[in-house]
Order: sequence, then C-alpha cells, then structure tokens
Amino acid sequence: MAKNTLVPEAREGLNRFKMEAANEVGVNLKQGYNGDLTARQAGSIGGQMVKKMVQQYENGLK
Repeated sequence: MAKNTLVPEAREGLNRFKMEAANEVGVNLKQGYNGDLTARQAGSIGGQMVKKMVQQYENGLK
C-alpha cells in the first residue's frame, strides 16, 4: 500500500481490505512486495475493492 496515505492511521485498514478482496477473488496476496502478480490479478483485486466500496455507499443511502 502506498506510504503516502492521507490518513496514516487508515493504512492498516486499507491493507486488511486489500487482503480480504484478494481472498475473495482467489489471488494469493502476501504481505509486502507482490511484484509477481499479473496485471489481471492486480486489477481483479482493485476491481473487487471498488465494487465493495460502491456497495457500501449504496447501502448507506438506503
């Protein structure tokens, strides 16, 4: 995760969120460097994170 997170206290939460999303899409993500991931794998993690954020936002509107 980027070291320039706007709220440093949020970094751990974002890391947990990323690991959870990776698990949900079946990508084996390890702590630290993950340069061996394909673009497809990395994109699926990011896409899952966005999907969950949109769902949470939409649930908050109800």
